[in-house]
Amino acid sequence: MTLEDFFIKYPAVALAFSGGVDSAYLLYMAKKYAKKTTAYYVKTEFQPEFELEDAKRLARELNVDMRIINLSVLDAAEIVENPPQRCYYCKKRIFGAIIEEAVQDGYTVLLDGTNASDDEEDRPGMRALKELDVLSSLRICGLKKDEIRKLSEEAGLFTWNKPAYACLATRIQSGEEITKEKLKAAEEAEKFLFSLGFSDFRVRSADGNARLQLNERQLPLLIEKRADILAVLKKYYKTVSLDLEVR
Repeated sequence: MTLEDFFIKYPAVALAFSGGVDSAYLLYMAKKYAKKTTAYYVKTEFQPEFELEDAKRLARELNVDMRIINLSVLDAAEIVENPPQRCYYCKKRIFGAIIEEAVQDGYTVLLDGTNASDDEEDRPGMRALKELDVLSSLRICGLKKDEIRKLSEEAGLFTWNKPAYACLATRIQSGEEITKEKLKAAEEAEKFLFSLGFSDFRVRSADGNARLQLNERQLPLLIEKRADILAVLKKYYKTVSLDLEVR
């Protein structure tokens, strides 16, 4: 099945939109082939501000209706406690909110941007999608990440080369309580590294200590900017170290 075939079968779709590569391309194709579509962006404490801005920009460029749903995930103990299955509970909450909104807008079909490259065994959130009958149309149509990037570039989408960006909660060691302060520290630290020219990296934390995961080719930049990085990140973390198992 191609995406064009998919939208013939499902002509009216709600789309869980993150502003990332996959959901951006899916939204582009829904705009092109579906008879009716609305994008739903759920803003929680786990999303950095730039993700929302990217989502708004793409929705404007595609002239697609986008709804922003404000949702707190820090009032749920099963999420805040940060167990190994945290993503499952979080997805249930987020997609449940989208479904509630989408049903009020007249939709019966909800799509997400999971692609054929995503490892189902390593993603507890996929179980939540199945339980809620969310359709992963990119996966159904066999589209993998590299192909989606190529097709996105051909379509002129600015997201085509956007680095993968998991939610801020993934920066906090599993089993350690998630707080607004820890999430804010991760967002500010990564925002600063972005401003220095770093890309495709993570600032992980455990017990108030930061661990940088960088791309090997950017290690010279780390050495060059070491003093600046320490000066800023030590505002948020007790120590700052480098993970030698590079990304």
